[in-house]
Amino acid sequence: MYLGVDCGTQGTKVIILDPERGCIIGEGYASHELISNNQGRREQDPDWWIAAFKSAYYQAIQQSGIDTRAIHAMGVSGQQHGLVTLDQQGKVIRPAKLWCDTETEPQNRQLLAALGGDNLCKARLGLVIATGYTASKLLWMKQNCADDFRKIAHILLPHDYFNFWLTGNTVSEYGDASGTGYFNVQTRQWDRGILDIIDPTEQLSKALPTLLEANQPAGIVRKEVAGLLGLNPHVLVSSGGGDNMMGAIGTGNITPGKVTMSLGTSGTLYAAAEQPIITENNGLAPFCSSSGGWLPLICTMNMTNITSAVQQLFELDIPTFNQHLTSIAAGADGLLMLPFFNGERTPSLPVASGMLLGINMQNLTAAHLCRAAVEGTTLGLRYGLELLRDSGLDSASIRLIGGGSKSSQWRQIAADMMNTPVECPTIGEAAALGGAIQAAWCHSGWQGKETSLSTLCSQFVAIDPRSRVEPGQRGVQHYEALFEQYNEALQQHYQHPAR
Repeated sequence: MYLGVDCGTQGTKVIILDPERGCIIGEGYASHELISNNQGRREQDPDWWIAAFKSAYYQAIQQSGIDTRAIHAMGVSGQQHGLVTLDQQGKVIRPAKLWCDTETEPQNRQLLAALGGDNLCKARLGLVIATGYTASKLLWMKQNCADDFRKIAHILLPHDYFNFWLTGNTVSEYGDASGTGYFNVQTRQWDRGILDIIDPTEQLSKALPTLLEANQPAGIVRKEVAGLLGLNPHVLVSSGGGDNMMGAIGTGNITPGKVTMSLGTSGTLYAAAEQPIITENNGLAPFCSSSGGWLPLICTMNMTNITSAVQQLFELDIPTFNQHLTSIAAGADGLLMLPFFNGERTPSLPVASGMLLGINMQNLTAAHLCRAAVEGTTLGLRYGLELLRDSGLDSASIRLIGGGSKSSQWRQIAADMMNTPVECPTIGEAAALGGAIQAAWCHSGWQGKETSLSTLCSQFVAIDPRSRVEPGQRGVQHYEALFEQYNEALQQHYQHPAR
Protein backbone atom coordinates (compact mmCIF):
# COMPACT_ATOMS: atom_id res chain seq x y z
CA MET A 1 0.00 0.00 0.00
CA TYR A 2 1.11 3.56 -0.69
CA LEU A 3 0.21 6.70 1.23
CA GLY A 4 -0.32 10.05 -0.47
CA VAL A 5 -0.39 13.27 1.55
CA ASP A 6 -1.45 16.72 0.34
CA CYS A 7 -0.80 19.57 2.78
CA GLY A 8 -2.68 22.51 1.28
CA THR A 9 -3.72 25.94 2.46
CA GLN A 10 -7.13 24.95 3.76
CA GLY A 11 -6.28 21.49 5.11
CA THR A 12 -4.39 18.22 4.79
CA LYS A 13 -5.64 15.20 2.85
CA VAL A 14 -4.39 11.63 3.17
CA ILE A 15 -5.18 8.79 0.77
CA ILE A 16 -4.23 5.10 0.74
CA LEU A 17 -3.62 3.63 -2.70
CA ASP A 18 -4.01 -0.11 -3.21
CA PRO A 19 -1.84 -0.96 -6.24
CA GLU A 20 -3.45 -4.37 -6.79
CA ARG A 21 -6.95 -2.95 -7.09
CA GLY A 22 -5.70 0.31 -8.61
CA CYS A 23 -7.92 2.46 -6.44
CA ILE A 24 -8.04 4.49 -3.23
CA ILE A 25 -9.24 2.39 -0.33
CA GLY A 26 -9.10 5.02 2.41
CA GLU A 27 -8.99 8.78 2.70
CA GLY A 28 -9.13 11.44 5.39
CA TYR A 29 -9.09 15.20 5.73
CA ALA A 30 -8.52 17.78 8.46
CA SER A 31 -8.60 21.57 8.11
CA HIS A 32 -6.06 24.25 9.05
CA GLU A 33 -6.46 27.65 10.64
CA LEU A 34 -5.05 30.77 9.00
CA ILE A 35 -3.29 33.80 10.46
CA SER A 36 -4.11 36.87 8.36
CA ASN A 37 -4.37 40.65 8.43
CA ASN A 38 -5.23 43.44 6.01
CA GLN A 39 -1.56 44.08 5.21
CA GLY A 40 -1.46 40.84 3.23
CA ARG A 41 -0.16 38.54 5.98
CA ARG A 42 -1.05 34.88 5.45
CA GLU A 43 0.66 32.46 7.84
CA GLN A 44 0.21 29.08 9.50
CA ASP A 45 1.92 27.23 12.33
CA PRO A 46 3.58 24.10 10.89
CA ASP A 47 2.43 22.20 13.98
CA TRP A 48 -1.11 22.60 12.63
CA TRP A 49 -0.10 20.69 9.50
CA ILE A 50 1.23 17.77 11.53
CA ALA A 51 -1.86 17.69 13.75
CA ALA A 52 -4.10 17.73 10.66
CA PHE A 53 -2.02 14.96 9.06
CA LYS A 54 -2.39 12.70 12.10
CA SER A 55 -6.15 13.20 12.15
CA ALA A 56 -6.49 12.59 8.40
CA TYR A 57 -4.17 9.58 8.56
CA TYR A 58 -6.21 7.83 11.24
CA GLN A 59 -9.42 8.56 9.31
CA ALA A 60 -7.93 6.98 6.19
CA ILE A 61 -6.64 3.94 8.07
CA GLN A 62 -10.00 3.38 9.76
CA GLN A 63 -11.85 3.65 6.45
CA SER A 64 -9.47 1.25 4.68
CA GLY A 65 -9.40 -1.35 7.43
CA ILE A 66 -5.84 -2.33 6.53
CA ASP A 67 -2.96 -3.30 8.77
CA THR A 68 -0.77 -0.19 8.87
CA ARG A 69 2.31 -2.39 8.46
CA ALA A 70 1.17 -3.00 4.86
CA ILE A 71 2.17 0.56 3.92
CA HIS A 72 5.50 0.46 2.07
CA ALA A 73 6.07 4.11 1.11
CA MET A 74 4.54 7.57 1.21
CA GLY A 75 4.84 10.77 -0.78
CA VAL A 76 4.05 14.31 0.35
CA SER A 77 2.61 17.17 -1.68
CA GLY A 78 2.76 20.64 -0.15
CA GLN A 79 1.64 24.17 -0.86
CA GLN A 80 4.48 25.91 -2.67
CA HIS A 81 6.62 28.93 -1.74
CA GLY A 82 6.00 28.86 2.03
CA LEU A 83 8.89 29.61 4.41
CA VAL A 84 9.55 27.28 7.34
CA THR A 85 12.60 28.19 9.42
CA LEU A 86 14.18 25.87 12.00
CA ASP A 87 16.79 26.51 14.68
CA GLN A 88 19.82 24.33 15.47
CA GLN A 89 17.61 21.94 17.48
CA GLY A 90 15.21 21.50 14.55
CA LYS A 91 12.45 23.54 16.22
CA VAL A 92 10.17 25.84 14.23
CA ILE A 93 11.19 29.46 14.88
CA ARG A 94 8.00 31.29 13.84
CA PRO A 95 4.80 30.69 11.83
CA ALA A 96 5.32 29.86 8.18
CA LYS A 97 4.62 32.59 5.65
CA LEU A 98 2.49 31.08 2.87
CA TRP A 99 2.36 31.30 -0.92
CA CYS A 100 -0.56 33.75 -0.72
CA ASP A 101 1.22 36.15 1.65
CA THR A 102 1.64 39.55 -0.04
CA GLU A 103 3.08 41.39 2.96
CA THR A 104 6.53 40.92 1.45
CA GLU A 105 5.86 42.87 -1.76
CA PRO A 106 8.30 45.69 -0.77
CA GLN A 107 11.03 43.12 -0.06
CA ASN A 108 10.46 41.48 -3.45
CA ARG A 109 10.94 44.86 -5.14
CA GLN A 110 14.16 45.35 -3.15
CA LEU A 111 15.51 41.98 -4.24
CA LEU A 112 14.64 42.57 -7.89
CA ALA A 113 16.42 45.93 -7.75
CA ALA A 114 19.49 44.31 -6.18
CA LEU A 115 19.51 41.75 -9.00
CA GLY A 116 19.39 44.48 -11.63
CA GLY A 117 15.72 44.22 -12.60
CA ASP A 118 13.51 41.68 -14.35
CA ASN A 119 15.75 40.92 -17.33
CA LEU A 120 18.93 40.30 -15.33
CA CYS A 121 16.99 38.24 -12.80
CA LYS A 122 15.60 36.09 -15.62
CA ALA A 123 19.03 35.70 -17.17
CA ARG A 124 20.38 34.55 -13.81
CA LEU A 125 17.60 32.20 -12.61
CA GLY A 126 15.53 31.47 -15.71
CA LEU A 127 12.56 33.29 -14.14
CA VAL A 128 11.63 36.56 -12.48
CA ILE A 129 11.02 36.29 -8.74
CA ALA A 130 7.50 37.24 -7.72
CA THR A 131 5.88 38.39 -4.50
CA GLY A 132 4.92 35.16 -2.79
CA TYR A 133 8.15 33.34 -3.65
CA THR A 134 10.22 32.32 -0.64
CA ALA A 135 13.15 34.72 -1.10
CA SER A 136 11.27 37.89 -0.17
CA LYS A 137 9.95 36.18 2.96
CA LEU A 138 13.51 35.75 4.20
CA LEU A 139 14.30 39.43 3.64
CA TRP A 140 11.04 40.37 5.38
CA MET A 141 12.01 38.19 8.34
CA LYS A 142 15.42 39.84 8.57
CA GLN A 143 13.89 43.31 8.52
CA ASN A 144 10.96 42.61 10.84
CA CYS A 145 11.97 39.69 13.11
CA ALA A 146 15.72 40.17 13.56
CA ASP A 147 16.03 38.02 16.69
CA ASP A 148 14.22 35.12 15.00
CA PHE A 149 16.24 35.61 11.83
CA ARG A 150 19.51 35.10 13.72
CA LYS A 151 18.30 31.68 14.90
CA ILE A 152 17.88 30.24 11.38
CA ALA A 153 19.76 26.98 10.87
CA HIS A 154 17.49 25.37 8.26
CA ILE A 155 15.33 26.86 5.48
CA LEU A 156 12.54 24.57 4.29
CA LEU A 157 9.42 24.66 2.17
CA PRO A 158 6.18 23.22 3.63
CA HIS A 159 6.56 19.81 2.00
CA ASP A 160 10.26 19.79 2.97
CA TYR A 161 9.23 20.37 6.58
CA PHE A 162 6.79 17.46 6.36
CA ASN A 163 9.60 15.24 5.08
CA PHE A 164 11.84 16.51 7.89
CA TRP A 165 9.21 15.57 10.49
CA LEU A 166 8.85 12.14 8.91
CA THR A 167 12.54 11.32 8.36
CA GLY A 168 14.72 13.80 10.24
CA ASN A 169 16.43 14.78 6.95
CA THR A 170 16.57 18.31 5.51
CA VAL A 171 16.15 17.75 1.77
CA SER A 172 14.32 19.31 -1.16
CA GLU A 173 13.63 18.44 -4.80
CA TYR A 174 13.79 20.45 -7.99
CA GLY A 175 10.08 21.08 -8.56
CA ASP A 176 9.23 22.73 -5.26
CA ALA A 177 12.66 24.41 -5.10
CA SER A 178 11.84 26.18 -8.39
CA GLY A 179 9.49 28.58 -6.60
CA THR A 180 11.91 29.79 -3.95
CA GLY A 181 13.56 32.64 -5.88
CA TYR A 182 17.04 31.31 -5.12
CA PHE A 183 17.04 28.29 -7.43
CA ASN A 184 18.17 28.21 -11.06
CA VAL A 185 15.52 26.33 -13.04
CA GLN A 186 17.89 25.81 -15.98
CA THR A 187 20.88 24.34 -14.13
CA ARG A 188 18.78 22.83 -11.28
CA GLN A 189 21.05 24.27 -8.61
CA TRP A 190 20.65 26.62 -5.64
CA ASP A 191 21.81 30.17 -6.32
CA ARG A 192 23.45 30.80 -2.95
CA GLY A 193 24.54 34.26 -4.06
CA ILE A 194 20.95 35.52 -3.91
CA LEU A 195 20.74 34.47 -0.27
CA ASP A 196 24.05 36.24 0.32
CA ILE A 197 22.43 39.43 -0.96
CA ILE A 198 19.91 39.07 1.88
CA ASP A 199 22.56 38.15 4.43
CA PRO A 200 26.28 38.43 3.50
CA THR A 201 27.35 36.27 6.49
CA GLU A 202 26.37 33.15 4.44
CA GLN A 203 24.11 32.05 7.30
CA LEU A 204 21.24 31.46 4.87
CA SER A 205 23.22 29.74 2.13
CA LYS A 206 24.51 27.26 4.73
CA ALA A 207 20.91 26.60 5.86
CA LEU A 208 19.73 25.23 2.50
CA PRO A 209 18.54 21.62 2.28
CA THR A 210 20.22 19.00 0.09
CA LEU A 211 18.68 18.74 -3.39
CA LEU A 212 17.25 15.42 -4.60
CA GLU A 213 16.24 13.98 -7.94
CA ALA A 214 12.51 13.32 -8.23
CA ASN A 215 12.88 9.54 -7.91
CA GLN A 216 15.21 9.67 -4.90
CA PRO A 217 13.89 9.04 -1.38
CA ALA A 218 13.85 11.74 1.28
CA GLY A 219 14.61 8.94 3.72
CA ILE A 220 13.09 6.28 5.96
CA VAL A 221 10.49 7.20 8.58
CA ARG A 222 11.97 7.92 12.00
CA LYS A 223 11.51 5.29 14.69
CA GLU A 224 9.32 7.69 16.69
CA VAL A 225 7.05 8.33 13.70
CA ALA A 226 6.78 4.63 12.86
CA GLY A 227 5.75 3.92 16.46
CA LEU A 228 3.25 6.79 16.53
CA LEU A 229 1.56 5.77 13.26
CA GLY A 230 1.89 2.01 13.68
CA LEU A 231 4.07 1.70 10.59
CA ASN A 232 6.75 -0.85 9.90
CA PRO A 233 10.21 0.68 10.50
CA HIS A 234 11.22 0.52 6.82
CA VAL A 235 8.60 2.81 5.27
CA LEU A 236 10.19 4.87 2.51
CA VAL A 237 9.41 8.58 2.07
CA SER A 238 9.74 9.76 -1.53
CA SER A 239 11.11 13.17 -2.49
CA GLY A 240 7.58 14.59 -2.70
CA GLY A 241 7.01 17.99 -4.29
CA GLY A 242 4.91 21.10 -4.59
CA ASP A 243 1.16 20.68 -4.94
CA ASN A 244 1.15 21.62 -8.62
CA MET A 245 4.01 19.24 -9.42
CA MET A 246 2.28 16.39 -7.62
CA GLY A 247 -1.04 17.36 -9.21
CA ALA A 248 0.69 16.93 -12.58
CA ILE A 249 1.66 13.36 -11.66
CA GLY A 250 -1.84 12.72 -10.29
CA THR A 251 -3.40 13.78 -13.61
CA GLY A 252 -0.88 11.89 -15.76
CA ASN A 253 0.56 15.18 -17.03
CA ILE A 254 4.19 14.08 -17.20
CA THR A 255 4.84 14.22 -20.95
CA PRO A 256 4.23 17.07 -23.43
CA GLY A 257 0.75 17.34 -24.93
CA LYS A 258 -1.42 17.66 -21.84
CA VAL A 259 -2.66 20.67 -19.86
CA THR A 260 -3.95 20.54 -16.28
CA MET A 261 -6.10 23.29 -14.77
CA SER A 262 -6.76 23.48 -11.04
CA LEU A 263 -9.76 25.31 -9.62
CA GLY A 264 -8.61 25.29 -6.01
CA THR A 265 -7.90 27.98 -3.41
CA SER A 266 -5.56 29.27 -6.08
CA GLY A 267 -5.97 28.73 -9.80
CA THR A 268 -3.18 27.02 -11.70
CA LEU A 269 -2.55 25.94 -15.25
CA TYR A 270 0.45 23.87 -16.30
CA ALA A 271 1.86 21.56 -18.95
CA ALA A 272 4.79 19.14 -19.05
CA ALA A 273 7.91 20.06 -21.02
CA GLU A 274 11.21 18.33 -21.73
CA GLN A 275 13.22 21.57 -21.56
CA PRO A 276 12.88 24.81 -19.59
CA ILE A 277 10.46 27.17 -21.36
CA ILE A 278 11.84 30.71 -21.07
CA THR A 279 9.54 33.33 -22.61
CA GLU A 280 9.46 37.12 -22.84
CA ASN A 281 6.34 37.26 -20.67
CA ASN A 282 7.25 36.91 -17.00
CA GLY A 283 3.84 35.54 -16.06
CA LEU A 284 4.79 32.02 -17.16
CA ALA A 285 6.96 30.37 -14.49
CA PRO A 286 9.30 27.77 -16.08
CA PHE A 287 9.40 25.54 -13.00
CA CYS A 288 10.90 22.08 -12.86
CA SER A 289 8.54 19.15 -12.37
CA SER A 290 8.61 16.47 -9.68
CA SER A 291 8.92 13.81 -12.35
CA GLY A 292 12.30 14.64 -13.88
CA GLY A 293 11.38 17.33 -16.43
CA TRP A 294 9.89 20.82 -16.41
CA LEU A 295 6.41 22.15 -15.65
CA PRO A 296 5.81 25.66 -17.06
CA LEU A 297 3.03 27.06 -14.95
CA ILE A 298 0.86 30.08 -14.31
CA CYS A 299 -0.83 30.76 -10.97
CA THR A 300 -3.68 33.02 -9.91
CA MET A 301 -4.12 33.85 -6.25
CA ASN A 302 -7.91 34.22 -6.37
CA MET A 303 -10.12 31.26 -7.19
CA THR A 304 -12.36 29.25 -4.83
CA ASN A 305 -11.41 31.58 -1.99
CA ILE A 306 -13.43 34.21 -3.88
CA THR A 307 -16.41 31.99 -4.64
CA SER A 308 -16.41 30.80 -1.01
CA ALA A 309 -16.47 34.43 0.15
CA VAL A 310 -19.55 35.08 -2.02
CA GLN A 311 -21.19 31.92 -0.66
CA GLN A 312 -20.57 33.06 2.90
CA LEU A 313 -21.78 36.59 2.16
CA PHE A 314 -25.20 35.30 1.07
CA GLU A 315 -25.17 32.18 3.32
CA LEU A 316 -25.47 29.84 0.33
CA ASP A 317 -24.79 26.13 0.27
CA ILE A 318 -22.99 24.70 -2.75
CA PRO A 319 -26.11 23.34 -4.55
CA THR A 320 -27.79 26.76 -4.29
CA PHE A 321 -24.61 28.49 -5.51
CA ASN A 322 -24.56 26.19 -8.55
CA GLN A 323 -28.26 26.84 -9.20
CA HIS A 324 -27.48 30.55 -9.29
CA LEU A 325 -24.79 29.88 -11.91
CA THR A 326 -27.36 28.13 -14.10
CA SER A 327 -29.96 30.87 -13.68
CA ILE A 328 -27.74 33.68 -15.03
CA ALA A 329 -26.51 33.89 -18.61
CA ALA A 330 -22.86 34.17 -19.63
CA GLY A 331 -21.54 37.65 -18.92
CA ALA A 332 -23.73 38.09 -15.81
CA ASP A 333 -25.80 40.76 -17.58
CA GLY A 334 -22.84 43.13 -17.75
CA LEU A 335 -21.48 42.56 -14.21
CA LEU A 336 -17.71 41.98 -14.37
CA MET A 337 -15.73 41.06 -11.27
CA LEU A 338 -11.99 41.71 -11.20
CA PRO A 339 -11.36 39.39 -8.26
CA PHE A 340 -7.98 40.64 -7.04
CA PHE A 341 -9.04 40.50 -3.39
CA ASN A 342 -5.62 39.25 -2.32
CA GLY A 343 -3.51 40.98 -4.93
CA GLU A 344 -2.73 38.83 -7.98
CA ARG A 345 0.16 36.93 -9.50
CA THR A 346 -1.23 36.41 -13.02
CA PRO A 347 -1.67 39.08 -14.21
CA SER A 348 1.09 40.52 -12.03
CA LEU A 349 -0.76 42.85 -9.63
CA PRO A 350 0.61 41.96 -6.18
CA VAL A 351 -0.91 44.90 -4.27
CA ALA A 352 -4.13 45.30 -6.28
CA SER A 353 -7.62 45.17 -4.85
CA GLY A 354 -10.74 43.88 -6.56
CA MET A 355 -13.45 45.71 -8.48
CA LEU A 356 -17.03 45.21 -9.62
CA LEU A 357 -17.73 46.89 -12.96
CA GLY A 358 -21.03 47.42 -14.74
CA ILE A 359 -23.24 47.31 -11.65
CA ASN A 360 -26.88 48.29 -12.13
CA MET A 361 -30.21 47.67 -10.40
CA GLN A 362 -30.87 44.60 -12.52
CA ASN A 363 -27.61 42.71 -11.90
CA LEU A 364 -26.97 43.57 -8.26
CA THR A 365 -28.29 40.23 -7.03
CA ALA A 366 -26.82 37.22 -5.26
CA ALA A 367 -27.16 35.10 -8.41
CA HIS A 368 -25.35 37.64 -10.58
CA LEU A 369 -22.52 37.96 -8.04
CA CYS A 370 -22.11 34.17 -7.98
CA ARG A 371 -21.84 34.10 -11.78
CA ALA A 372 -19.49 37.09 -11.84
CA ALA A 373 -17.23 35.52 -9.21
CA VAL A 374 -16.83 32.30 -11.21
CA GLU A 375 -16.36 34.15 -14.49
CA GLY A 376 -13.93 36.69 -13.05
CA THR A 377 -11.67 34.08 -11.47
CA THR A 378 -11.76 31.88 -14.57
CA LEU A 379 -10.80 34.83 -16.78
CA GLY A 380 -7.46 34.91 -14.95
CA LEU A 381 -6.85 31.34 -16.07
CA ARG A 382 -7.84 32.24 -19.65
CA TYR A 383 -5.22 35.01 -19.43
CA GLY A 384 -2.71 32.37 -18.32
CA LEU A 385 -3.77 29.89 -21.01
CA GLU A 386 -2.84 32.47 -23.64
CA LEU A 387 0.65 32.61 -22.10
CA LEU A 388 0.95 28.82 -22.36
CA ARG A 389 -0.26 28.88 -25.94
CA ASP A 390 2.18 31.66 -26.83
CA SER A 391 5.00 29.40 -25.62
CA GLY A 392 3.85 26.56 -27.88
CA LEU A 393 2.11 24.49 -25.21
CA ASP A 394 -1.47 23.41 -25.79
CA SER A 395 -3.73 20.41 -25.55
CA ALA A 396 -6.78 18.97 -27.29
CA SER A 397 -8.49 18.91 -23.89
CA ILE A 398 -7.85 20.23 -20.40
CA ARG A 399 -7.67 18.02 -17.31
CA LEU A 400 -9.64 19.81 -14.62
CA ILE A 401 -9.05 19.30 -10.87
CA GLY A 402 -9.72 21.16 -7.62
CA GLY A 403 -12.93 21.90 -5.75
CA GLY A 404 -14.40 24.00 -8.54
CA SER A 405 -14.16 21.09 -10.99
CA LYS A 406 -16.92 19.26 -9.08
CA SER A 407 -19.42 21.80 -10.38
CA SER A 408 -20.83 20.85 -13.80
CA GLN A 409 -21.81 24.50 -14.24
CA TRP A 410 -18.25 25.68 -13.64
CA ARG A 411 -16.91 22.99 -15.99
CA GLN A 412 -19.13 24.36 -18.75
CA ILE A 413 -17.98 27.92 -18.08
CA ALA A 414 -14.34 26.74 -18.20
CA ALA A 415 -14.86 24.84 -21.47
CA ASP A 416 -16.55 27.83 -23.09
CA MET A 417 -14.03 30.36 -21.81
CA MET A 418 -11.01 28.28 -22.90
CA ASN A 419 -12.76 27.11 -26.10
CA THR A 420 -11.44 23.65 -25.25
CA PRO A 421 -13.13 20.49 -23.92
CA VAL A 422 -12.54 19.87 -20.22
CA GLU A 423 -12.59 16.55 -18.37
CA CYS A 424 -11.87 15.33 -14.85
CA PRO A 425 -9.79 12.41 -13.59
CA THR A 426 -11.77 9.70 -11.80
CA ILE A 427 -9.69 10.40 -8.68
CA GLY A 428 -10.13 14.07 -7.89
CA GLU A 429 -7.50 14.36 -5.16
CA ALA A 430 -4.78 14.73 -7.77
CA ALA A 431 -1.97 16.06 -5.55
CA ALA A 432 -2.42 13.36 -2.92
CA LEU A 433 -2.69 10.72 -5.66
CA GLY A 434 0.49 12.14 -7.20
CA GLY A 435 2.21 11.68 -3.86
CA ALA A 436 1.14 8.04 -3.68
CA ILE A 437 2.19 7.36 -7.31
CA GLN A 438 5.57 9.01 -6.76
CA ALA A 439 5.97 6.90 -3.60
CA ALA A 440 5.33 3.74 -5.63
CA TRP A 441 7.87 4.90 -8.24
CA CYS A 442 10.49 5.62 -5.60
CA HIS A 443 9.82 2.33 -3.80
CA SER A 444 10.16 0.29 -6.99
CA GLY A 445 13.56 1.85 -7.66
CA TRP A 446 14.60 1.34 -4.03
CA GLN A 447 13.89 -2.38 -4.49
CA GLY A 448 16.07 -2.46 -7.61
CA LYS A 449 13.24 -3.15 -10.06
CA GLU A 450 12.08 0.33 -11.03
CA THR A 451 8.72 0.70 -12.69
CA SER A 452 8.56 3.75 -14.96
CA LEU A 453 6.48 6.68 -13.78
CA SER A 454 4.56 6.68 -17.07
CA THR A 455 3.56 3.05 -16.46
CA LEU A 456 2.34 3.89 -12.96
CA CYS A 457 0.38 6.91 -14.21
CA SER A 458 -1.23 4.75 -16.89
CA GLN A 459 -2.17 2.26 -14.19
CA PHE A 460 -3.64 4.69 -11.65
CA VAL A 461 -4.82 7.78 -13.58
CA ALA A 462 -8.05 7.54 -15.55
CA ILE A 463 -10.44 10.13 -16.99
CA ASP A 464 -14.12 10.05 -16.05
CA PRO A 465 -15.94 10.16 -19.42
CA ARG A 466 -19.10 11.46 -17.70
CA SER A 467 -17.25 14.62 -16.66
CA ARG A 468 -16.31 15.71 -20.17
CA VAL A 469 -17.82 19.01 -21.29
CA GLU A 470 -17.54 20.39 -24.82
CA PRO A 471 -17.45 24.14 -25.43
CA GLY A 472 -20.68 25.61 -26.77
CA GLN A 473 -20.52 28.04 -29.69
CA ARG A 474 -22.72 30.62 -28.00
CA GLY A 475 -20.73 30.51 -24.76
CA VAL A 476 -17.42 30.73 -26.64
CA GLN A 477 -18.60 33.89 -28.42
CA HIS A 478 -19.79 35.48 -25.16
CA TYR A 479 -16.49 34.80 -23.45
CA GLU A 480 -14.31 36.01 -26.31
CA ALA A 481 -16.03 39.37 -25.93
CA LEU A 482 -15.79 39.23 -22.13
CA PHE A 483 -12.06 38.44 -22.30
CA GLU A 484 -11.56 41.56 -24.42
CA GLN A 485 -13.48 43.55 -21.80
CA TYR A 486 -11.32 42.01 -19.05
CA ASN A 487 -8.12 43.04 -20.86
CA GLU A 488 -9.43 46.56 -21.40
CA ALA A 489 -10.24 46.80 -17.69
CA LEU A 490 -6.69 45.70 -16.81
CA GLN A 491 -5.33 48.55 -18.89
CA GLN A 492 -7.80 51.17 -17.74
CA HIS A 493 -7.98 50.44 -14.02
CA TYR A 494 -4.63 48.80 -13.25
CA GLN A 495 -2.35 50.18 -16.00
CA HIS A 496 -1.47 46.59 -16.81
CA PRO A 497 -0.62 45.58 -20.41
CA ALA A 498 -3.47 43.63 -21.98
CA ARG A 499 -3.10 40.24 -23.60
